[in-house]
Amino acid sequence: MSDTPWWKSAVVYQIYPRSFQDTNGDGIGDLAGVEQRLDYLVELGVNALWLSPIFPSPMADFGYDVADYCDVDPRFGSLGDLDSLIAATHARGLKLLLDYVPNHSSSQHAWFLESRSSRDNPKRDWYIWRDAKPDGGVPNNWISDFGGSSWEWDEHTGQYYLHAFLKEQPDLNWRNPDVRAAMIDVLRFWLDRGVDGFRIDVLWHIIKAEGLPDNPINPDYHYGMGERDSVLQTYSTDQPEVHEISAQMRRLADSYAGDRVLIGEIYLPTPKLMEYYGTEAAPEVQQPFNFQLIGFPWNAKDLTRLISDYDAAIPPFGWPNWVLGNHDRPRIADRVGEAQARIAAMLLLTLRGAPTVYYGDELGIGQVEIPPDRVQDPAELRQPGIGLNRDPVRTPMPWDVTANAGFSTGEPWLPLNADWATRNVAEQIDALDSMLTLHRCLLALRRAHPALSLGDWRLLPCEGDVLAYERQHGGDRLLIVLNLGARPQRAALPDWAVGGTALVSTLASAPMLNGTTLTLHPNEGLIIAPKA
Repeated sequence: MSDTPWWKSAVVYQIYPRSFQDTNGDGIGDLAGVEQRLDYLVELGVNALWLSPIFPSPMADFGYDVADYCDVDPRFGSLGDLDSLIAATHARGLKLLLDYVPNHSSSQHAWFLESRSSRDNPKRDWYIWRDAKPDGGVPNNWISDFGGSSWEWDEHTGQYYLHAFLKEQPDLNWRNPDVRAAMIDVLRFWLDRGVDGFRIDVLWHIIKAEGLPDNPINPDYHYGMGERDSVLQTYSTDQPEVHEISAQMRRLADSYAGDRVLIGEIYLPTPKLMEYYGTEAAPEVQQPFNFQLIGFPWNAKDLTRLISDYDAAIPPFGWPNWVLGNHDRPRIADRVGEAQARIAAMLLLTLRGAPTVYYGDELGIGQVEIPPDRVQDPAELRQPGIGLNRDPVRTPMPWDVTANAGFSTGEPWLPLNADWATRNVAEQIDALDSMLTLHRCLLALRRAHPALSLGDWRLLPCEGDVLAYERQHGGDRLLIVLNLGARPQRAALPDWAVGGTALVSTLASAPMLNGTTLTLHPNEGLIIAPKA
């Protein structure tokens, strides 16, 4: 196991820095706050933290509009604060990953200000500019992810520029070798500074089809979808040339000691997603993010098919990964309810592969209401009422019962979860039946059992609402049995598990195992070890 890259067995914990811990009373979390809470992450049992963007930004999209790729926004602290955090993270045996945003910069980035200054500026081709159509219309029918055309008219130079997201986020032209070199240098800057890897934002977006043809109309578009989905993103995303770029990023990461990891944000189905592993000769990202558990039908039959199909599709040199939520998608407890969120936690932390835990999910934070006058998210402000608001999953971390849940001495930038006085770290940390205790137990079990962190996976035949599988690594063997329903279920135990021990239950206490058939309570999940 000493030769195994750390990221294969690691659990990554995603932190939304604005909402984790504020140390200066401005209501916005900061890097010093993250450093202050590192011991909590050690006690929780995760192995790495990933920070959503902390770079200088006008915050049109809360940091995903980067104005300087090689510095820290004063809201979060300084470059020195980040250096301190990196050192403190490593001193505790943890790894630190940054968010890398290569598809677009801020419209306030110095590169774009130059590009926009004149048509003959040397950086004009660093972004994607096009003339209007003869009738004055936009160059093509591409739709921004935030609604409206992906093209913005620039009166000064008399052309449109492309933006896949907000107009304040112009797309970089990765077909320009100077752009490519500059953005690879950004990775080098942070790797030299000691970061352990990157989550790469919208990796599948960064190259567009030559000629920028119209996207096909979506024949399945219906009311309630975002405007973006009125067309299929055939030519605006997932172009073949992206793979050489991600392979170049991987070559750079692999040139550093310490197994630096690249995690790609790629919202594509399994067959296309696998292409981002690259090949053995030209590997790309170690983890093309697998988002399939997010929004997938939550029942045993469909999940069994999903997990089996995904695991079977992993290339021999690849390694799976799993995630239940992030800063863009509804929290798992909101989607499936708290009882099944406990099942989901056991699933996430026992499947074959590397899991990512989103901050606050270990507390079971569910739906958070955001009053209309407190809405911050540009996605909701531009297309209100269709379910695109990301504010509810970005609310401050509740630490204790003091003012503002111990997050800040000032007014938090977003409201807290309504039940923060009881759903917080201090209240849950010693409670035997809490969601936090369940996470700590599961994470401790991963550390103690290579079957969970590195082992093989084998699905077991089940009926009804039961999902069951084995994990095995050498002589270490465990059985995971999950009841995804609200009624009792029965499941046959494999011979090797008869007379075994239930190590962890999603309910208050693990049962005694008698006989060859297991009776599961509603919403119960068990991890079973063989008889000693």
